[in-house]
Amino acid sequence: MTLENPGSSYMATADSLIQLEFAKVVDLVIGKTQTPYGRSLAAALKPFNERTQIEEALQEAAEAGLLLQKKGPLPLGASIDLLPYLARLHTEGLRLEAEVLRDVQAALEAAAACRQQLLSSEACPRLQSFARRLTALPELAADIRRSIGPRAEILDSASFELADLRDDLKNERNRVKRQLEQLLQDERLQGVFQESLITDRNGRYVLPVRADHSSRVKGFVHDVSASGQTLYVEPAVSLESNNRVQTLVHKIEREQERILARLTAGVREVRQLLSDNQTILARFDLRQAIARLAIDLDGVVPALADEPSLALSDARHPLLVAAERAKTGSPAVVPIDLRLPEGCHTLIISGPNTGGKTLALKTAGLLVLMVRAGLPIPCAPGSRLFPFAPVMADIGDEQSIEQSLSTFSGHLLRLRNILERADHETLVLMDELGTGTDPGEGSALALAAVDSLRANGARILATTHLHVIKGYAQLESQVENAAVEFDTESLQPTYRLNYGIPGASHAFTIARRIGLPEEVLIAAEGYLGQGEREGVAIIERLQTLRATLDDELRTAQRLRCSVEKEQQCIHDERQELETHRQMILDKARQQGVQMLAAAEEKLQNLFRQVPEESVTSRQRAAMTGTLRALQEMLPAPLPRGPEQIPVDVAVREKLYVPALGVEAEVTSVDGDRIELMAGGKKLRQPRSALRQFQPRRYAAHQRSAPRIRDRVERNAFLPRLVLVGKRVEDAQGLLGRFLDEALLHGEEHLEIVHGAGQGILRKAVREFLADRREVVLFQAAGAEQGGDNVTLVELRH
Repeated sequence: MTLENPGSSYMATADSLIQLEFAKVVDLVIGKTQTPYGRSLAAALKPFNERTQIEEALQEAAEAGLLLQKKGPLPLGASIDLLPYLARLHTEGLRLEAEVLRDVQAALEAAAACRQQLLSSEACPRLQSFARRLTALPELAADIRRSIGPRAEILDSASFELADLRDDLKNERNRVKRQLEQLLQDERLQGVFQESLITDRNGRYVLPVRADHSSRVKGFVHDVSASGQTLYVEPAVSLESNNRVQTLVHKIEREQERILARLTAGVREVRQLLSDNQTILARFDLRQAIARLAIDLDGVVPALADEPSLALSDARHPLLVAAERAKTGSPAVVPIDLRLPEGCHTLIISGPNTGGKTLALKTAGLLVLMVRAGLPIPCAPGSRLFPFAPVMADIGDEQSIEQSLSTFSGHLLRLRNILERADHETLVLMDELGTGTDPGEGSALALAAVDSLRANGARILATTHLHVIKGYAQLESQVENAAVEFDTESLQPTYRLNYGIPGASHAFTIARRIGLPEEVLIAAEGYLGQGEREGVAIIERLQTLRATLDDELRTAQRLRCSVEKEQQCIHDERQELETHRQMILDKARQQGVQMLAAAEEKLQNLFRQVPEESVTSRQRAAMTGTLRALQEMLPAPLPRGPEQIPVDVAVREKLYVPALGVEAEVTSVDGDRIELMAGGKKLRQPRSALRQFQPRRYAAHQRSAPRIRDRVERNAFLPRLVLVGKRVEDAQGLLGRFLDEALLHGEEHLEIVHGAGQGILRKAVREFLADRREVVLFQAAGAEQGGDNVTLVELRH
């Protein structure tokens, strides 16, 4: 497994990345990162080329999202980028500053914390594989923590010598101060000092002496005030002590340099491990940033199709969603369904300007690029897409005065590039097919280009206003029309796509509604021609009819969902009432049985109290027979089950159903609704209507092997049992049978493989062995046999 830069290989052209604004999505990811090296990795984010890389990146993003929801963000810390400093360590003798060492410590602590959090999680196997490669280096981290303080100061605990030297320095400075304070308080020197103050010059303690009294204090002048009125004099009496202070200061500096050199040497020895750690932490930071962005965008990981196709439900442009979330009061983003089935190579989208045609192209292209870069996308769960590579776009105006390019020439240059590179895995996005020149010639060129791309197997999404191209989509196989909806009453687009029909441009409708003179519109319709007018009217009517049918279909679907929910509620309530009724009846029956039993006891007591001579034996026998007949008529009392309502329920667990007086096996759990199997019949019960056994019971696995196979297995007994990945309850059952088999075969030495993990299975195995009388001893295997992952057992015979 290799750690690769997410931008190491990609096939989408740089021009398409610019047109589809992929860099803005990258900026959103960068804004969610936590560390400088995570930001660097995010800045290099590009679409992958290999499908395995895409799948791995999407899996890591999904795992990071689950981890955020269950355990919160990873403790990545806020360390600086260590790589430039680690590169300097190739030079022997170079020392790292205390501030850098503190960042090394922070990086080590972040690596240890991330490793611990990830290895304790069960839902992130891919991220765990990288976490296992993190090296914590606790000794180095502890050494730096013991030596460098939070403000990058070197601590006394860094070495015994440093602590002793600092104590000596403190004592010596106090001695100097006492000597100078005695001079300040000497009555014979009254008036000599400018003020009663001990100050410092060049690291030596001095006194401020008035210039006109300098002869009265013997010593060395270290400084003069700006006015020349004050001399800063080191008295001769403190000269020796000040010298000792300076000596100690130099010794402390040398000891601090030695400490920094020692810590630097420790970092130098592990600089490759630190570099590897940072690479992994950067990857975690990037995946966590992607997960945060996915939460903001309501993004999901779509299924990757094996064949070129597109099936995105409720797709939204990520930049519009981000803008909506960032600004209060922004218009809601309208989701659209983007479909390009396996049997359809080309989708022609038509409709009015500002209706969302270009946005549909950009949404499709950008979402494909995001998936290929390992980013979840804003769409409905269950969506699918093929990771097209490359994605090639011709969107926007390529006019360039400097290069003498017209709009049409710019489109042709892009089209030439697309035709040269497109193959069966290419997604081509072309906006406004056939425009920029004569409509007839433009349509002909556009259709010929589409034919060429289809021959190469490329998938095409294109927009147009030209009827010739719309007609082509209606007549050609594997080509489909789609229309963007437009509300002719409000003159507003709905941004929804209607598949199977071409879209009308609604130019005359819009012009009439915004107040263009009627005579101009009548003249324009005259220029349009009768056939053209009828064609436009038919398309507009088709579009209106399709919109009405879609609305009615959506209404019918909502009603159907509502009816199904009501039916389910009625069914659940009816089942709950039946359960409640049965419980009441059973309770009444139990009470009746108890009352009759009490009455029977009283009658028996009365019989015993009746004197023998007052009742003949025949009469007593008749009364006893009558009482026995009454007993036989009573219903049998229901067996008493457990009383505890289950809190935590597991599949295959046995629960007691008081209403039926039977045990049932749990098959699935949906919140407080539990599905069970009893006597071959399926039933659903609320949690409150069930009772849990103590200790809990579980259904045994059915054994399909016949007895003769059991004998064959006994003959082929192996003294080694692998329990890795088993649950504790299952492992104990297997282990008990394994020991019995070993005794039957006369085996004395056994080997049990339980793995390391969190140690739960290993502990359970050894506690189980400790309770078995036939076990003489058990112990961990030697390092060559697996160490603490394996337990060796010796049996008594």
